[in-house]
Amino acid sequence: MLASVATFGVYLVVMVAIGLWVYRRTVSQSDFVLGGRQLNSWVAGLSANASDFSGWLLLGLPGAIYVSGLGEAWIAVGLAAGFAGSWILIAPRLRVYTERVTDSRSGGESDSLTLSSFLENRFEDRSRSLRAVSAVLIIVFYFFYVASGLVAMAALFDQVFGLDPAPAIAIGVSIVVLYTVLGGFLAVSYTDVIQAVMMWAALLVVPVLAITAMGGLGGLAEGVTDKGDGLLSAMGGMSLDGDAGAWVSTETLGWVVIVSGLAWGFGYFGQPHILARFMGIRSVTDIPKAGFVSVAWAVSAMALAVLVGFIGIAYFDTPLDSPEQVFPRLIEALTHPLVAGLLLAAILAAVMSTADSQLLVAASALTEDGYKAFVDKDAAPRSLLWISRGTVVAVAVIAACVALWGNQSVMDLVGYAWAGFGAGFGPVLLLALFWKRMTWVGALAGMIAGGATAIIWDIVDSAYLGIGLYAMLPAILLSFVAIFALNGMGRVSPQMADDFDKVVREIEEAKQAS
Repeated sequence: MLASVATFGVYLVVMVAIGLWVYRRTVSQSDFVLGGRQLNSWVAGLSANASDFSGWLLLGLPGAIYVSGLGEAWIAVGLAAGFAGSWILIAPRLRVYTERVTDSRSGGESDSLTLSSFLENRFEDRSRSLRAVSAVLIIVFYFFYVASGLVAMAALFDQVFGLDPAPAIAIGVSIVVLYTVLGGFLAVSYTDVIQAVMMWAALLVVPVLAITAMGGLGGLAEGVTDKGDGLLSAMGGMSLDGDAGAWVSTETLGWVVIVSGLAWGFGYFGQPHILARFMGIRSVTDIPKAGFVSVAWAVSAMALAVLVGFIGIAYFDTPLDSPEQVFPRLIEALTHPLVAGLLLAAILAAVMSTADSQLLVAASALTEDGYKAFVDKDAAPRSLLWISRGTVVAVAVIAACVALWGNQSVMDLVGYAWAGFGAGFGPVLLLALFWKRMTWVGALAGMIAGGATAIIWDIVDSAYLGIGLYAMLPAILLSFVAIFALNGMGRVSPQMADDFDKVVREIEEAKQAS
């Protein structure tokens, strides 16, 4: 206990110290929201990873593999493909377009700081509907997304210190809010680098120790197959029966489960906290290196997380009551308390690295797309900076309430928010960057159709359809249908066309220069 307390304490002090270090460099709203667009390749790449994978990587994915075997890995396959696709398709154009797009109200380059402001400027939406609807979607879904991290945080503090959820969440939220309020985007990004290294190292160390203890990969494979022959099948067919205390045969995975898993990958095209890393990178020429670093980390980390799930199946004689705790349980069983404290801190790092990014984006939406856009358009940069800091606290408090009084797992909460962002923004953003003839009407229709379907799909499916399909897929399809069906009701102005051509030229010049 003392070793874990000491390790956690040192880690939390370092996080706050980074916030203090960059506090003096955060003097404007632009610094707080995007760090002045000065992230280098390594920081941008690793920060995108840390802000993305959260407690899902170290708790949710190993737990899912532990329950059902390799059939749950389709989600990881979809995510790997989607992550690579977002760096290739979205990152270059979004980096250039958000800076170069003409301000829809004042003219000149807008330097759009948020996804909502970019969409308004990209489509010259003088009604401000795009900004308002997108900001609402961001805030609503981030309450659930941040809550998923806090649920994971509460489970970790309970495992290590025996704390009840309320004090555990209060401690975690306090630290995250403190360094986020102090340093904004730069503090979040720099702490993300440390957190990404900790997460990957923990995922490597535990399998090495466990496989060595079990006599190699052969011993691991034998241990897994002893619990159930179908656990190593990519088509599934096994599930943990808690009452029986054993893995039992189920139906082989159908197309619905596989397609639902792969559909997770499209979510990367619409996650604001990841898109912010694309917007904040130093130059479009830094993107290929950042993308390579980021995708290599993501693929290897997910492969290790899948391996952890299998190790848990083989290592523990008695099935765990809480499958999402398989990684912490392995850490405690395999390592010295001092090492265990460091590795468990990596799980806390995973949770914090996503929660801080999400809090920052939600606060930016409230400030830039709410207060500045609709209340005080001439607000001083310094005033906006302090309003953003206040909204970070407010969002954190509401998310903590969702985590405390909700009754869902980490995986459920992440899946809900992931579908909402992926379908609400993914199709709209992809076409906004690549389709010159897209209009604000099409964008608004796609955003509403995708976001609304993600919200209501599970209710409709369980009550009437019974398909079991992940909400992402129908929500994305309806979003694209709405965009193409209603796009003709708007118009493309000469300025919109000129902006699009200007961005394409700059991207091509950057490719030739590199």
